[in-house]
Formats: sequence, C-alpha cells, structure tokens
Amino acid sequence: MSSIRDLMTENPTTVEPSATLVEAARVMAQEDVGPVPVVEGGRVVGILTDRDIVVRAVAEGRDPQSTTVQDVVSTDLATVQPDSSLDEALQLMAQRQVRRLPVVEGEKLVGIVAQADVARAADEEQTGEVVQDISQ
Repeated sequence: MSSIRDLMTENPTTVEPSATLVEAARVMAQEDVGPVPVVEGGRVVGILTDRDIVVRAVAEGRDPQSTTVQDVVSTDLATVQPDSSLDEALQLMAQRQVRRLPVVEGEKLVGIVAQADVARAADEEQTGEVVQDISQ
C-alpha cells in the first residue's frame, strides 16, 4: 500500500504569518488553490483557507490590505508524516472535516496531500465513506 510520501505534492507554495491577506489571496489565485500552508522559519504554524479570508476578514469588514495572515489563520492544525498510511490520512481528514493535510517531518513542512490524492490511491468503498464524512 502507498504511503503519503508517494502521493503528496512536494514543496507546496506557502505564505508567512506577516503576509497581508491580499498577498495570500494572490498566491491562492496564482497556484489555483484554496488552502495555503503558513510557514514561519521553516515550521508550519497553520493553514490559511480562502474561507478564512472570507469569514474572518471580509465578512467582518477588515481591510485585506492591512490584515495579516496571522490575524485570521487556522492554527488548530492536523498534519501527517510522509510515512503515514492512506488510512491514517483518510481518518484524520474525516475526523477534522478537512480536504488537505500538511505533510511534516518534525515541524518542517515537506508537502501537502489532498483528499483527491488519497482517494485515487485508496479503495473506492473507503474513499466513499471518507468523502461522505468530510462533506457532512
């Protein structure tokens, strides 16, 4: 069976906590992604989603030019290691209701794995259950 190392996207684009939301949104647009890992000194400290920007900044009337990533980032982080199993990743995604997990060695970000990556490698029944759990 594959491990996360076989499926993850290595060296994902990241933002720093001090970046503005406009800068982070540009990264999301350039990379065509919703979540972006937040890294400080090589350590993953959170993950910023497009929803974080909308719900925690725009909806509250904050200025995206001056509001920083650290002001709105999700820091309750679920991560996996490169040698984690697909089953572990799927369970964590379902438990935390997330579609992407940062992949870390120690505290250093080495990749990111998406639900779609894991789903392609896992068996159909297992994937169907997890997608249903995440979507609830």
